[in-house]
Amino acid sequence: MDKIIYQNEKDDEQEIDVAEILMYLLHWLWLIAIAGIITAAIGFSISAFIITPQYKSSTKIYILSKNSSNDTLTYSDTQLSTLLTKDFEALITSRYVLETVIKDLQLPESYNQLVGKVSVSNTKETRIISISVEDANPERARIIADAVRDVAALQIQSVMDIEAVNVVDVANLPTSPSKPSKKKFTLIGFAIGVVIMAGILTLRFYFDDSIKTSEDVEKYLGMTTLAMIPLMQDDEDTSKKKKKARRN
Repeated sequence: MDKIIYQNEKDDEQEIDVAEILMYLLHWLWLIAIAGIITAAIGFSISAFIITPQYKSSTKIYILSKNSSNDTLTYSDTQLSTLLTKDFEALITSRYVLETVIKDLQLPESYNQLVGKVSVSNTKETRIISISVEDANPERARIIADAVRDVAALQIQSVMDIEAVNVVDVANLPTSPSKPSKKKFTLIGFAIGVVIMAGILTLRFYFDDSIKTSEDVEKYLGMTTLAMIPLMQDDEDTSKKKKKARRN
């Protein structure tokens, strides 16, 4: 049987029976489950009613570096475009691009606020870049995503000497929020409740020094149990009823 050995303040060696703790927690499993359900409900409520839903709209562009004096697309052109993808991503979220979008759309956000809403991703070994924008208003997210794409395309062509930036997908109008995830918040809430209640019960078990069984007498006091006196609940109930009858 697994045991944990520790030293108390008086350097007396004691043992904690892991199996005993598990049995104790199993006995209170219903309470642990209730705690998990309550915190899961709290997590769901936070995600559903407190946190403002965010909608994500995405648009995709295709970037290819090609020598304007040669109409033939070479492998080196393709490889160069792939290597420069990170540069394209940095340009898309550059201050010039986003501040131009803010000015054109007359947005109330600052550059730092808008850059927090814009994300850029690239599928590995492709020249397709996805530009995504998150906002509380789905239509607004779509408009901003298209604007970022258009301004970024011109900036990429100008700075990187790219011949063309082609639109693969225009920004979509999201119909459901991208976050918060109600399922994720609910599961996290349930886990927190279970861990907290299990921790409280474990501490309660650890600090409980009361004697409950004859085995506890032998284990903690080193004494042998000679006999056990059962509690006669029926006799006690009968005695109480007789006393009550006499009073009446």
